[in-house]
Amino acid sequence: MDLTLKIWRQASAEEKGKFVNYQVQNISHDASFLEMLDILNESLVTKGDDPVAFDHDCREGICGACSLYINGRPHGPDRGITTCQMHMRNFQDGETIVIEPWRARPFPVIKDLMVDRSAFDAIIQAGGYVSVRTGGVPDANAIPIKKRDADLAMDAAACIGCGACVAACKNASAMLFVSAKVSQFALLPQGRVEAQERVQKMVAKMDELGFGNCTNTYACEAECPKEISVANIARMNREFLAARIAAPKE
Repeated sequence: MDLTLKIWRQASAEEKGKFVNYQVQNISHDASFLEMLDILNESLVTKGDDPVAFDHDCREGICGACSLYINGRPHGPDRGITTCQMHMRNFQDGETIVIEPWRARPFPVIKDLMVDRSAFDAIIQAGGYVSVRTGGVPDANAIPIKKRDADLAMDAAACIGCGACVAACKNASAMLFVSAKVSQFALLPQGRVEAQERVQKMVAKMDELGFGNCTNTYACEAECPKEISVANIARMNREFLAARIAAPKE
């Protein structure tokens, strides 16, 4: 395959960026998208040019680091996968592929296609954890939990925090991410102890960091590589409202 890559190049968050066109040739249909970028970077380094900076780690769809906006969609044209899981057979010979970083104020550009997603870490640090003493690891059947609740908690915990929901939302909302982290604890007995405090702190931190409000377009669910349901947003809203009602009046 011969392709034209229209890639966003930006030295830092303070400098202006621009699209630069690159040509890659003889790309295998079986190559992954990141392998294709590796081939491009090898050719750039050979020529003495600056390689394209992009984020990656496991390349197994687990970490979510490969946060690329490809042809107008987070993680590319396929559904339910991360960028590193996408292969070049999803594209046509001679096609022009537009590659950008996540576009959101809370995710400033580090360089080229890499963005700083530490805002998600700050939200987790605000309350996305269980701090009560739960003791040692209990037997699987020691704490009675309804299977439906256990399944929903596991589905929410599948969120890898890649930020595709933010990139897909026209308001750069992080509510799908936050609600998934709230839900994975709120559905389990261990998480109920701090439930009211947790949801208020996480939502407050999300707002403080500049993420927008939910647009109710379901774009986040459609683009999520782990197919996290927007039902979690409804659950988070209920948790937040209940916590505010129960909070002591000042």
